[in-house]
Amino acid sequence: MPAPERHARTARSLPVFAALVSLAFVSVAGVPHASSQTLDDPAAAAVAAPVQEFAVSDAVESRVERDGYDVTDPPPPAAATAPVVGTPDPGSAQAIAYDMVLARGWGESQYSCLVALWTRESNWNLYAENPTSGAYGIPQALPGNKMATAGADWQTNAATQITWGLGYIAGRYGTPCAAWESSETRGWY
Repeated sequence: MPAPERHARTARSLPVFAALVSLAFVSVAGVPHASSQTLDDPAAAAVAAPVQEFAVSDAVESRVERDGYDVTDPPPPAAATAPVVGTPDPGSAQAIAYDMVLARGWGESQYSCLVALWTRESNWNLYAENPTSGAYGIPQALPGNKMATAGADWQTNAATQITWGLGYIAGRYGTPCAAWESSETRGWY
């Protein structure tokens, strides 16, 4: 049985195709490249390598040079800031946290971040429990019994939960605003 004509044409055209590819390669290799013309002349190199800059708010966000691979990293993102909050009601969990935050030397802005963080996590509910993960309390400790290191009354005492939560934040993030920024980025802290 004779081979289909399609295969016969492919077999005949392959040497022609290979010859054309070889000829194209030799032709391109003989043409001087723009960057090879500018190696000895820095002024010509600057003309041959155009620079592209992208600016946002008058700040250079990225710089790209052609063939030079000069890339400038973008500036770091602005830190997440929480809304400023007022003085908490006396005797409330937020008042306890306010005093503890100031006692650590963190200041009012850190307190604002803490309020935003724990409002998102538990709405400052002493008995808040996440039905999916089991996280518990104002700081949403996982598991909740971790807070026993701050006091045996961890299930019912806001001061105990806040003490544990501030210690966790200090150890893991350094400050409430750093924890808030992490929460803004990942959706949890």
